[in-house]
Amino acid sequence: MNETGCVVLPVAGLGGLLQALRQEGYQLVGPTVRDGAIVHAEISGIEDLPAGWTEEQEAGTYRLKRRDDGALFGYSLGPQSWKQHFFVPRLRLFEARRRDGAFEVDATQPTPPRLALIGARSCDLHAIEVQDRTFLKGPFVDPDYAARREGVFVVAVNCGQAGGTCFCVSMKTGPRVTRWFDLALTELLDGAHRFVVEVGTERGAAVLAKLESRPADAGDRRTADDVVEKTASSMGRVLETEGIKELLYRNLEHPRWDDVAGRCLSCTNCTLVCPTCFCASVEDVTDLGGETAERWRRWDSCFTLDHSHLHGGSVRSATRSRYRQWLVHKVASWIDQFGTSGCVGCGRCITWCPVGIDITEEVAAIRATDGRKEP
Repeated sequence: MNETGCVVLPVAGLGGLLQALRQEGYQLVGPTVRDGAIVHAEISGIEDLPAGWTEEQEAGTYRLKRRDDGALFGYSLGPQSWKQHFFVPRLRLFEARRRDGAFEVDATQPTPPRLALIGARSCDLHAIEVQDRTFLKGPFVDPDYAARREGVFVVAVNCGQAGGTCFCVSMKTGPRVTRWFDLALTELLDGAHRFVVEVGTERGAAVLAKLESRPADAGDRRTADDVVEKTASSMGRVLETEGIKELLYRNLEHPRWDDVAGRCLSCTNCTLVCPTCFCASVEDVTDLGGETAERWRRWDSCFTLDHSHLHGGSVRSATRSRYRQWLVHKVASWIDQFGTSGCVGCGRCITWCPVGIDITEEVAAIRATDGRKEP
């Protein structure tokens, strides 16, 4: 941790930070307990954070459990990433109304709120950057995504524990936050409950200056570093990434694809919880009188038959081909397309798969029998 630019905030100081952001006109979105999970939703202040809660995660398993302390960020990841706030699940693209024998088209979008992301983890910040490459940095910019991303304030958190399905160390995306933040917190629970705060931007420094804090001493910084190092050494999963693109390209006919297809339900859970997947479809709807028509964009998945449907049928009619498309694109062809992997090691696809299919296990199985062909 940097020796300069770090201060210590007490728990009450974090509450003051959230209120300062609200006074600046930001809508706070952070972790809170709802429906048996820790989700990202609008919060009012520190009282809405999941104090004393953590979770158990394994393949196909997610359970909340109580901690023996009052940690506010004492969990790894919930089912939701920040994707839903920028690439929204359902978006009306335009509305057409009949008037005087013609249709008037209204494509205006409401002004999105200024968001402050509270508790963003390093893997999810890398995922936002991956989506930025898709919606902002390509030849065409998505105007709605751009409007929602503009001016976002990020209060990041260095992970204090790894989940059972995390493998961010393998993907070099965590657990330490290194960029794309205004302020980064490390929660310390050794005696006095407090936060070491690292400043990432002038905007973050300006907000922090409104609060009472003290400079972080060597002991604070060392303890904060120990928290992150312990997390990094306790990952729930490992994914060997050396030569992974070439490995999958030369094993497109590997029998493991049939094995995983026999278990996969094509339920789309993995793509819905993935923080980087961006498949979408467009649907047109009209009222019964034919006076109004609307066009909507909604999330879709490469696991559905209709997603690859062209004239004559679906390009990928078998579960085998759909799972292969997803995995190969995620960790191989995405590199050719965007210059980076599409996987950030969050492990959500493993946790929220109903049958516990594990992307790290599937890649390892192919690597163990590299070059094997179907019988």
